Amino acid sequence: MSRPDRTNDAIGSVNRGNPCESGLCTLCRADCTGRCETWLSSLKGRKMLYPRDFGYITSGSANTSQEGVSYNSLRIQGYVYGANGLPKGLTNSADDCIFPNVNIETEFGQTIKTKCRIPIMTGALGSTFVAARYWDSFAIGAALVGFPIVIGENVVGIDKAAVIENGKIKVAPELDRRINNYLKYYDGYGAIIVQMNVEDTRNGVAEYVINKYGNKVMIELKWGQGAKVIGGEIQVDNLDYAIFLKKRGYVVDPDPTLPQVQAAFKAGAIKTIARHSRLGYTDLNSEAKVEKNFMDAVKYLRKIGFKRISLKTGSYGMEPLAMAIKYATDAKLDLLTIDGSGGGTGMSPWNMMEHWGVPSILLHSKAHEYATILAKKGKKVVDMAFAGGLAREDHIYKALALGAPFTKLICMGRSVMIPGYLGSNIEGVLHPERKAAVHGHWEKLPNAITEIGGTHPEEIFAGYYDVERKVGKEAMKEIPYGAIAVWTLADKLAAGLQQFMAGSRKFSLKAITRNEIYSGNRETEAETGIPFITDVDDAKAKKLLKS
Repeated sequence: MSRPDRTNDAIGSVNRGNPCESGLCTLCRADCTGRCETWLSSLKGRKMLYPRDFGYITSGSANTSQEGVSYNSLRIQGYVYGANGLPKGLTNSADDCIFPNVNIETEFGQTIKTKCRIPIMTGALGSTFVAARYWDSFAIGAALVGFPIVIGENVVGIDKAAVIENGKIKVAPELDRRINNYLKYYDGYGAIIVQMNVEDTRNGVAEYVINKYGNKVMIELKWGQGAKVIGGEIQVDNLDYAIFLKKRGYVVDPDPTLPQVQAAFKAGAIKTIARHSRLGYTDLNSEAKVEKNFMDAVKYLRKIGFKRISLKTGSYGMEPLAMAIKYATDAKLDLLTIDGSGGGTGMSPWNMMEHWGVPSILLHSKAHEYATILAKKGKKVVDMAFAGGLAREDHIYKALALGAPFTKLICMGRSVMIPGYLGSNIEGVLHPERKAAVHGHWEKLPNAITEIGGTHPEEIFAGYYDVERKVGKEAMKEIPYGAIAVWTLADKLAAGLQQFMAGSRKFSLKAITRNEIYSGNRETEAETGIPFITDVDDAKAKKLLKS
């Protein structure tokens, strides 16, 4: 597949490392001084939708070649007449049919509808130290904007302050911190979702959450993700902590209790030790047994009180994909997130990242095909979120269209984490007394920042005053700069999505269909079922000419 160039002269963005399909660097660093498109968008917001240096330049598209099969080989359809899905109160006049009037709110769920102001959600931010360090920025930003955020697997298990007695959680400070910091700013849009893997289920995460928070929190079962196939991992650089994790019941590699490993660690030959999670369903050997086990798990979660339940699955293959869609539909789950290969990670084996699983566009195309089969049988198909290497507003639109009408959200991992790092680094420079608390890395502001503004956040973040208007001037003192950056990036994504939708004459998300995209090459057409560019409406065009 074709990959983006490292440098985009039109918008002034540069990738520090090799860009992947999403446009992000393959290795995204928390201390990065810029300046990829997402990094700059977290500062400049919707200004990044346009070429730079207006009045001194003209610009032309560099993306005329559509190679390989990826989301970048889909193109977005435009129409010359009509207006569809107009929000209530609007008419089809030119004065009403403007892109700021496009309604990008969405909702998902069965009996309880979860509303979102923008059709994105985060990937699972679990036991990686990056997620813990920058959680306040991620969570407060998501709550202010109004999109769901997911607390990933193993958060309790790796927490040294957590108390687990007889295999069940009694105290979970880190999980509590993450939930409460989101709920403090939650205003009815978005959701806080807690994910469970094998270890979390054994430890009683579900029971702890429902007893303490009730249905303020949504629970998620996890089968896998597109970045890896063996469960969650972290690395630790402390031998005692590694031994603690082994005693907690985790797979720890190499084994920190072995004398030779301890000697190698103390000598410096081994500097980090990996903690791994377990594979699920290893005791089952048929699809029927998996289905029963899954349905029993959902039944149990409902019995203890959960009213909103979701499932996250990875890029396994066609049978597991069909299982996920069918089971989630039959169990009346509220959301199914389908994560294709090409997604991101905090720590997965690199060659596993590169070589396992089904690429996102192929997995998502089959998800639509399988969902359609169920819909034709009269089933109310589970609402879906697509994930796996999606970062920009064009990705959001293409993925929503590819899975329409089943897709309600686009799950974005690394891209919505970048503003958290960036804002924290800025805050650490402007307020050195906070640097350690916000995990800032910089000693001074880099040129990419100083060329935008001065030494105050309101001069740097395009979204600063929007956030201030929402929370009030006094409350701004408690808002992390990373959360302001999350708001600013979300505003750019929202405006860009509105513009694409207006060009396609779709003024609400429910109006989006698969007709809003077409394939840039024949291979993409064959794999996705989306017609090739010049075949779309060709019959109508010839009929018009012959009339």
